[in-house]
Amino acid sequence: MGEKKAYPLRISVAVIDAVQRWADDELRSMNAQIEYVLRDALRRAGRLPKPPPADERGAPPEDPTQPGD
Repeated sequence: MGEKKAYPLRISVAVIDAVQRWADDELRSMNAQIEYVLRDALRRAGRLPKPPPADERGAPPEDPTQPGD
């Protein structure tokens, strides 16, 4: 994952308590749960940037002599 940026968040106590219970159920920290929920919402809305193609991420080029899936 890329660089992280701290951001103060003002949120109601009831919502924080619900997120904490959810995070506990999922064995995540509350911060990780908030990031998970935000990423999922962004993905569903089509607002996350597309990941780079495999070759730009450092994956080896495909072997043209091997059959595809």
